[in-house]
Amino acid sequence: MSEITLVEAVRLALARAMEEDDTVLLLGEDIGVDGGVFRATDGLIKRFGADRVMDTPLSESLFTGLAVGLGAQGFRPVVEYQFMGFIYPAIDQIVNHAGRLRNRTRGRLSCPMVIRAPYGGGIRAPEHHSESMEALFAHIPGIRVIIPSSPARAYGLLLAAIRDPDPVVFLEPKRIYRAPKEEIADDGVSAPLDHCFMLREGRDVTLVTWGAMIVEALAAAETLAAEGVEAEVIDVATLKPLDMETILSSVGRTGRCVIVHEAPLSGGVGAEIAAGLADRGLVNLLAPIRRVAGYDTVMPLSRLESSYMPTEERILRTMREVLAYA
Repeated sequence: MSEITLVEAVRLALARAMEEDDTVLLLGEDIGVDGGVFRATDGLIKRFGADRVMDTPLSESLFTGLAVGLGAQGFRPVVEYQFMGFIYPAIDQIVNHAGRLRNRTRGRLSCPMVIRAPYGGGIRAPEHHSESMEALFAHIPGIRVIIPSSPARAYGLLLAAIRDPDPVVFLEPKRIYRAPKEEIADDGVSAPLDHCFMLREGRDVTLVTWGAMIVEALAAAETLAAEGVEAEVIDVATLKPLDMETILSSVGRTGRCVIVHEAPLSGGVGAEIAAGLADRGLVNLLAPIRRVAGYDTVMPLSRLESSYMPTEERILRTMREVLAYA
């Protein structure tokens, strides 16, 4: 076992998948010779060759369409976008072709492709480099959406995504690409899709989040623990399809729920979780469901990011408000 970062875990999973299955191909801008913007594919072209690690033209629509065709013909393409904000030209291919292929052909064809992109803020990047638009993809029928929050979950979930018979959007929170590290055995064992991960058990309030926000959520839970309040922390991980059973079960025990995401508040996945709790868990609630999120504006540049993204202080303030209800 070796102690590695999240981005190294992504590379390890890609290499493992390519070793086990020669139909796994990588496509994207600068992923071959340069190893990708964040070096997630560093060294893979030397190991597997340019016919399996393909540098593409600067056209997201083009190489996404190519991947759809490859997926339909028996390959398992993994496409990388340099940043989530560059994925929008490929929306036509993802919505109208990748997500619909199984339904359109009545199961005759499928599209086992993985759509990878670094996402989220926290590295003081320019516009289009700090997007958190996971809700956009969660709304697309036929698309699975996964966001890992640790090296171990990145490794296991990416392997599961590559082995899945249908298209998966796999968003990698770049703020935690290189911290923290975890020991990972490169054993090829995948993690379960469509399930939340319970990161911390508690009795007083349920804290639901995903991606890099896990850092602030766990820190807030630790702060409250010192005050005698035990928060249960859930990493959603698979945003579509959503594992509401785990969340409902937790809120059934605690009676309170705070949902945290750095994406804009309106129309976010947090709203979907809140709606599910209102539909099926209302009788268990002892306080209103609250959300701590980004704002309904474009992520501001550089130092202003810290004013946009949820902080431990904002999470704590909201949790205390929820706990104050009798």
